[in-house]
Amino acid sequence: MDLAVELSSRTGRTDAIYRALHSALTTGRVPAGERLPSTRDLARDLGVSRASVATAYERLVAEGFLETRTGAGTFATAAASDTAPARRRNPGVLRPRAGWRWQVRPASGDRPAPAHDFRVGIPDATLFPFDTWRRLLAAESRAGGPAAGSYGGPAGLPRFRAAVARYATGSRGVRAGADDVVATTGAQQALDLVARVLLEPGDVVAVEDPGYPEARELFALHGAEVVPVPVDADGLVVDQIPARARLVYTTPSHQFPLGMPLSLARRRALLAHAARHGAAVVEDDYDSEFRRVNRPLEPLQALDRDGRVVYVGTFSKSLLPGLRVGYLVAPPSLRDALLAARQLTDGHGAVHVQGALARLIDDGLLARHVRKASAVYAERHEILLDALAGLPLEVVPSAAGLHVAAYLADGVPVGSQAVVARARRGSVGLESLAAFATGPHRDGLVLGVGAAVTSSIRPGIQTLGRLLEP
Repeated sequence: MDLAVELSSRTGRTDAIYRALHSALTTGRVPAGERLPSTRDLARDLGVSRASVATAYERLVAEGFLETRTGAGTFATAAASDTAPARRRNPGVLRPRAGWRWQVRPASGDRPAPAHDFRVGIPDATLFPFDTWRRLLAAESRAGGPAAGSYGGPAGLPRFRAAVARYATGSRGVRAGADDVVATTGAQQALDLVARVLLEPGDVVAVEDPGYPEARELFALHGAEVVPVPVDADGLVVDQIPARARLVYTTPSHQFPLGMPLSLARRRALLAHAARHGAAVVEDDYDSEFRRVNRPLEPLQALDRDGRVVYVGTFSKSLLPGLRVGYLVAPPSLRDALLAARQLTDGHGAVHVQGALARLIDDGLLARHVRKASAVYAERHEILLDALAGLPLEVVPSAAGLHVAAYLADGVPVGSQAVVARARRGSVGLESLAAFATGPHRDGLVLGVGAAVTSSIRPGIQTLGRLLEP
């Protein structure tokens, strides 16, 4: 028997021999029934006194791992093999839990950007004020405080929450104070926190169809029964929301991916439904800064009088996705639970980033950036609509956001998914409406303007037009 013993142990040689033998017995290296060396032989091999080995043997005999047989020697017992790992039974490699069906989706940065980039949900990084941002981050690093070494609170940096409350109130019409804001690592974490706090396995969640796939899949990941609800020209069809829905997820300011806003009548009907059935409403306002009308409809959160709406916002579209900064505005009845969920799952966000973003807001630099970016995106939007006018497509009207949806006209010989695949080979990036729908839906395309180079829009649409020809 090969036995490695660390004789320099502070607890003494006897204890070191005991621990080495115990490990060999309980890990299966010495199987039941195997004879151990005599105390004299093992002591000679290890260069220790026989008494040290004998004492270790006696302890293992007392614990049932060894037994002595008169005239035969000392043997490992079945008790030792019972504690050994079951590696000899070869149970196989570790697998996810039963029922796991989720796969990693390719990220926008996983492949080179196409020459004609109409991918959805990507802002123009060249518009971001990198020099200003570096200066603000440096100032936060020098300022000390939480960013210098302390753990932050789950709600976020207090001045960040105050700045976000002012920003969301002024630019989006949300009714919130600093205490109502919870900082998150993007909108996706905000949705995860809401799901953790509100949903039990088997609860019904109503989602828009077509809609945001990551929200749909996240709720399913938490064990919810996700029910798709159709969308028409007025947005989510409230009459088709199941009465037993515990939560309703919606994008009322700019329906994703079709683009229409939820009408005022539907907003009131949705809030009435939530109050009547005791449901929560998650309002995902992902890009309403970039609107092309002067008087947008009030958010659901501002219309809510019963504390049913959780408002989710993000800076991924207005600034950069890589910042991973979002927030939620929660009714008081959920605030403590959401903070506990944030603390248990993520602790807190990057406080120096929150501090820099607070300065960006308070100094008026975010508003300036949004105005500049809005003008660029509005120009691209108009160029895109003009270029699409001659194609066999029916554009869905939209008054905000960074993308346009368009249905394929009758007579187009190929489906949208085939068009997307062919367009990619021609270095045109766009998406199919089918990627966002769960059930039967009118076929179409979704084209973003955030990442598109202005001069590449018309040539890209010309290439698309050739793919749609009979």
